[in-house]
Amino acid sequence: MKPVSTRLLFEFEGGRALALGHDDMSALQAFYVRNPEYFMAVEGEPPAADEARSTLEDGLPPEMPYRYIRTIGFVDMDGALTAMANVVADMFVPGVWLIGLFIVQTDRHGHGLAQASYRAMETWMRSEGAQWIRLGVVIGNARAERFWERVGYVEVRTREGLVMKSKTNDLRVMVKPLVEESIAAYLAKVPRDRPETEGA
Repeated sequence: MKPVSTRLLFEFEGGRALALGHDDMSALQAFYVRNPEYFMAVEGEPPAADEARSTLEDGLPPEMPYRYIRTIGFVDMDGALTAMANVVADMFVPGVWLIGLFIVQTDRHGHGLAQASYRAMETWMRSEGAQWIRLGVVIGNARAERFWERVGYVEVRTREGLVMKSKTNDLRVMVKPLVEESIAAYLAKVPRDRPETEGA
């Protein structure tokens, strides 16, 4: 099933990136079902029956201010969904963005799709005002850890004992600057990411 959204955000090598909405919920859910590896690795179980609804509808807790959340569908030239991402704009403070999810179709791993789609997304995020991008990667998810390191992310802290459905994980909080500022400058903006911070 193909996404029906026609809102073009940007193009990348071999495809386009669309803003997904409620009309795309069944396509996104089908994508999750076809590509359960992320959920098995991180949560210890397949995607829930309402996983796409949660992605498209759930916000963040009130203590985490942000400008908007966008779910992005990466589609090939035939319009088939090959990857997705969920991003949060201006999380905590203006200029800091979060990549909450980035899932690439399993049989496209190792073929350059992740790099091409990520690079285009980063350029788009920068054009939307991103100065820093942060994310969390589960320790032991080696493929993901290597990928984020290769595209320029550095660890700023770890968080331990996070319950994610059927699994309890330790998380690397990673950051990439898109501006000529030090990591220390970022940590001054986002104190919760300082290595000495407990919990959060």
